[in-house]
Amino acid sequence: MTRPPLIFNSFMQLVLLSGGSGKRLWPLSNNSRSKQFLPLLEKEDGTMESMVQRVVRQAKEAQLTNDITIATNATQSDIIISQLGDTVSMITEPERRDTFPAIALAASYLKLAKGCSDDEVVVIMPCDPFTEAGYFDTIRQMVACVEANVADLVLMGITPTYPSEKYGYVVPEAQVLSAEFSVLSYKVTRFTEKPTTAVAEELIKQHALWNGGVFAFRLGYMMAIVRKYINTDTFEDTRSRYSEFPKISFDYEVAEKAQSVAVVPFTGQWKDLGSWNTLTEEIRKPIVGNAVMGTHCKNTHVINELHNPIYVDGLEDVVVAACPDGILVCKKNCSEGIKNAVENLTPRPMYEERRWGTYRVLDDTIYEDGNHSLTKTLTLNPGKCTSYQVHHRRSEVWTFVQGEGIFVLDGVEQHVKAGDTVTIPVEHYHAIKAITTLTFIEVQSGNPLIEEDIERFEWQWSE
Repeated sequence: MTRPPLIFNSFMQLVLLSGGSGKRLWPLSNNSRSKQFLPLLEKEDGTMESMVQRVVRQAKEAQLTNDITIATNATQSDIIISQLGDTVSMITEPERRDTFPAIALAASYLKLAKGCSDDEVVVIMPCDPFTEAGYFDTIRQMVACVEANVADLVLMGITPTYPSEKYGYVVPEAQVLSAEFSVLSYKVTRFTEKPTTAVAEELIKQHALWNGGVFAFRLGYMMAIVRKYINTDTFEDTRSRYSEFPKISFDYEVAEKAQSVAVVPFTGQWKDLGSWNTLTEEIRKPIVGNAVMGTHCKNTHVINELHNPIYVDGLEDVVVAACPDGILVCKKNCSEGIKNAVENLTPRPMYEERRWGTYRVLDDTIYEDGNHSLTKTLTLNPGKCTSYQVHHRRSEVWTFVQGEGIFVLDGVEQHVKAGDTVTIPVEHYHAIKAITTLTFIEVQSGNPLIEEDIERFEWQWSE
């Protein structure tokens, strides 16, 4: 049987998976600011960008598609809006439940909310691979394989560079399944998840590929699987019943059970920048931030997000990272164990990037009488505003140190500027909008002081 020619200018939906706490890059990464959001990669023009910004930029430069959706959790929604704005769509999980539920929710959004057809090809990929333009050409080839009905599910296989224990492996058949237009695809015979080094060596001898976490399929194929668990006509209903999806990976629930699976190899540059050891290989400058390095350092990186300076000397193969969440001094080849070591070290994020700007915790103290005080510095970008909100357990005092804005308290607006101070008692409604870049010091007092002590409402700002 002759297969139809593969078409490369296909219309498709691209879904980027963004999740995880990112503790492997502590202290810079936390539950809200995962590794993919760290602006540590230098562009050709010298400006800095994060992993997710880089991937979105590369996908658009490759003219892969204009329809990009990020599947994430609620804690990351603000930073995604801050870094990507309206260049992508976004769906948020009600809770974290692994990759299969996340992909099922994304498919439901495309079908039930966006109105995509069952025949439309969907590509799922991580939001943070460090790769090159050929990676996106391979995705285009995967889409063409799906459209040519080479297989129901098409994976990207990364050519291994060493016998790693960190990645899953895809073992292809020796026979080429499809080679139209120089696109090589192979039938998948089996999967092996994170083997020992010895087993990985044997797999590589069998021409096994790393499972790159990139999947292509027709939307209807995935929706048939979704409806086994939740069969509804609305995306809102699907999302409200999210806990009914099994908490399992897409590989286990779909890929390893699929009857028709193909893999398209990718042989170009690909890295997972998930540890300080691998990330620092791609940070061009040895110093980022306020630091000085002596002449006796070798293969050492210093990343400092604090105002206090750092001086280092006599260090070799070391990473020093400092931010409000903590300070790390570590041999690069010892950084893999950070995640478990710091699991309970930082009780709350000390720095966050929000849709309106950023905040940094300056002090967090519980006094002998039990009263809790938290001091932040907040910066709002011009034209941005917070929600109209109320707190039930804390009062706040704001001292403005830069810029101008409009402050509202219990429905009354007033102009504020550097030097002004406002007091917000418990149970009083308030919001702030920046006219210019607006910075203020916020002192919270109460017990307990938790981020969840907030109710949000809408406020119609006057012109």
